[in-house]
Amino acid sequence: MVTWHDLIGPLKKTESFQHVMSFVAQRRAAGDVIYPADCDIFNAFKYTSPDKLKVVILGQDPYHEPGQAMGLSFSVPVGVPVPPSLRNIYRELKDDMPGFSIPDHGCLIPWARQGVLLLNAVLTVKAGEAFSHHNQGWEIFTDGVIKAINDNCENVVFMLWGAAARAKCAHVDRRKHLVLECAHPSPLSANRGFFGCHHFSRANAYLHAHNKTTVNWQLPLYLDGSEIL
Repeated sequence: MVTWHDLIGPLKKTESFQHVMSFVAQRRAAGDVIYPADCDIFNAFKYTSPDKLKVVILGQDPYHEPGQAMGLSFSVPVGVPVPPSLRNIYRELKDDMPGFSIPDHGCLIPWARQGVLLLNAVLTVKAGEAFSHHNQGWEIFTDGVIKAINDNCENVVFMLWGAAARAKCAHVDRRKHLVLECAHPSPLSANRGFFGCHHFSRANAYLHAHNKTTVNWQLPLYLDGSEIL
């Protein structure tokens, strides 16, 4: 069984990875509040094993307000208000997937456990400052992750929302994988092509056609956290 250690272990030995880990540690030591907590930075890999990988949903960087970031793109812990982009994702799901009911939380761990890699391009952020850890080495690491998936996995669905995600995955081999592109679900752009994209049903149709188990996009309607953590 292939593991993340097999696929991306060499990336953790690179100078750029060592630099960003040192940078984060130094900024924490200097008093910066950084999200997510150290133990949650690599949650995307913790919850989704590569042998079960079906879908990659690529975000930009972690939420930068208290209590939101949990190491999974677009996801927030149980009890935290659902952010606007995720509310729009739920709206599209309701329109796209018959019977989908919008849950009262924003925790996407049930997706991750089914093989949906919820990956941000940048894995840490300073509190209150979006993109503050840009160009410190995370992008090189996550570029390497995407390349490893592209080269070593088959029939993965890449959901690319917005120009940054499309650019980051420009080299994904579309003969091996399904690449779905549309506007970002942010309130600033969702009306310009995210709504009506049907990415979730299209992903399941592709997975079914390639003999993979489809994703149950329906999240538990109510959670207190204990069921999934």
